[in-house]
Amino acid sequence: MAAGRERRAEADTFTARLKKQWHRARVGVRRAAVDYFRGDGSDWIALAGLLMTVPLITAATLANSVWFSPAALVLPVVVGGLLLRPASLLGLYAAAATALIVESVQLGPYTEGPSRVTPGVVLVVAACGFFGLLLAQFRSRVGVPWRRGGTMLFDLRERIRVQSKLPGLPDGWHREMALRPAGGQSFSGDFVVAARTNGGRTLEVVLTDVSGKGMDAGSRALLLSGAFGGLLGSLPPHAFLPAANGYLLRQDWDEGFATSIHLVLDLDSGDYELYSAGHPPGLQLSAGSGRWEEKTAEGPLLGVYDGAQFDPVKGSLRPGDVLMLFTDGLVETSDRDIVEGIDRLTGEADRYVAGGFHGAAWHLIEAVAKDVNDDRALLLICREGPTAAAAR
Repeated sequence: MAAGRERRAEADTFTARLKKQWHRARVGVRRAAVDYFRGDGSDWIALAGLLMTVPLITAATLANSVWFSPAALVLPVVVGGLLLRPASLLGLYAAAATALIVESVQLGPYTEGPSRVTPGVVLVVAACGFFGLLLAQFRSRVGVPWRRGGTMLFDLRERIRVQSKLPGLPDGWHREMALRPAGGQSFSGDFVVAARTNGGRTLEVVLTDVSGKGMDAGSRALLLSGAFGGLLGSLPPHAFLPAANGYLLRQDWDEGFATSIHLVLDLDSGDYELYSAGHPPGLQLSAGSGRWEEKTAEGPLLGVYDGAQFDPVKGSLRPGDVLMLFTDGLVETSDRDIVEGIDRLTGEADRYVAGGFHGAAWHLIEAVAKDVNDDRALLLICREGPTAAAAR
């Protein structure tokens, strides 16, 4: 009993209470900082900090207007446009306007010497404030603060990349995929979904080109890649493109069409079926003849009309054969038709026949369509011969 009373007495001391309060304050500040960074908290911390910089800049300007120009007030105005909500931003602008008035009165008319508050300085600060307010209103309408917007875009890009990952293949097979968005952007209208089905015996790959390119098509590509990934393996191969066509029609997008090619490959025998929805043909390299053969399946674009039929073309990959699938951005441009583009692609691909196609996908895009302002994707499926397998 006595020991318990002593511990309670120690806990009630001024030092103990101070430590508890300090701990609670630290936890509260940390939570507020985390919420603010995530965009969930109030912006009062940033507003208070920026309001404190306004009198500091004003005092420095009044002390030495040569080194601290009155135009320096544009700094908190610009930062506020990135950090604050519209209501808080108006308060910061009022403080900046008051500071300009004080500087103008204290420094005197701008006609009496340099480093004064000129009409040009007022216009620059006002213009920056106007554009900052537009940005703040846009963020408020979208509901995504700038601190979280970049994280969301990064997450979307990584989701597309994960969904486009090709599954591993058994010995004797090699696959690789290369994708180059238009204009060097991080988002593309081309995507791949793939899965091992039928107990791992069958490889199903769908390469799709959504209408549009780059950022404009990125959101639709993300939505379709998730939907197509759910359909792949859940339906028989012949039912995949009709289901994808129906899904696209239900979206009722203004620019809602897409091309797609669906490969169904038996990894034991090498036999395959190729379904196409308005997509460029596949190309198969025959190891025996050394020639490329076009594999053209019949089918309309996805999202154009209901009840579309998709008829497959069949083939077989023997040891040493290569199957190449690609999007039209790789072979078709405004000054080059698709036939010429395919000839150029196969000509470049012939250089890899002797040494193998490991690492060839990215180099083929660089050689054939490096500076094309369109999304480009290339998929290679190789059945390795005995020599290549032994060397690997």
